Amino acid sequence: MSETILKVTDLTKSYGAKTVLDKVSLEIERGKIYGFIGENGAGKTTALRAITGLSTVRHGKIELFGKSDKKGLTEARKKIGCLVERPILELNKSAKKNLQAQQLLYGNSDDVRIEKVLERVGLSDVKNKKVKDFSLGMKQRLGIAMALINSPELLVLDEPVNGLDPMGMVDVRELLLSLCRDDGITIVISSHILAELYQLATDYIIISHGHIISTLSKEELDDRCTTHITMDTEHNDEAVKVLATSGIQSVDSDKGAIRIFDNVEARDVAQLMYDNKILITHLAKHERTLEEYYIELLGRGA
Repeated sequence: MSETILKVTDLTKSYGAKTVLDKVSLEIERGKIYGFIGENGAGKTTALRAITGLSTVRHGKIELFGKSDKKGLTEARKKIGCLVERPILELNKSAKKNLQAQQLLYGNSDDVRIEKVLERVGLSDVKNKKVKDFSLGMKQRLGIAMALINSPELLVLDEPVNGLDPMGMVDVRELLLSLCRDDGITIVISSHILAELYQLATDYIIISHGHIISTLSKEELDDRCTTHITMDTEHNDEAVKVLATSGIQSVDSDKGAIRIFDNVEARDVAQLMYDNKILITHLAKHERTLEEYYIELLGRGA
């Protein structure tokens, strides 16, 4: 049975007359990687800041590791590591010195832990190098290291691959997959680079204009983005009957055009229509990406 480690209920946040979060509810289960998706201004960062305690909310409830009272949440948030918006780094200090300073915030001083985290993010060889001489990818990995310094059970990352080149994205992706798989850390990632999220996330939470508009697993997403054939003929009703007679059952014709979801080749469908003297006026094969599904959802919301 899955364990819920974070439950948000009816979270509402406003800045003046503008409502940024409007009764947002979501659940995070242990051992998964969640992609948190939304357009600029959708409320992603505001929600993450509220969850991690970086900003306050007056309406709604946050339950973290079973705790929802003020004192309990303060203790529970010690199990969270977060990198929201961008890493706060002291550029004239080394990676090791930055991590030592971060540890002090938790009342700790453990060089063994620092060495382990530096190795985990691939920065052991440059631990004494000043951060101002780091590449953007190295700074992002150091930011993740700082989020890991307190051995968190939940890692919250806001745009961790923003601005990285393709190799930098691959490095961060492999690191995050390993942290979840090998270290058992649950991860929530906000990103607008949907193709990268698709290679990372096990589950998706989609937010728009302060509202959660969809939550789904990778399997559900794949099912909704599955390859299908669209077809129009001069006699669609007759074409659907011919398809059914031939054993092609996964057919949708409610929106005018015929959509075929069975694993069948377009050329075989064309031959079937030809054999039954049904003229095809349109035939195409489609596979939606996460981006296309997301844009379609936004369109429905609008």
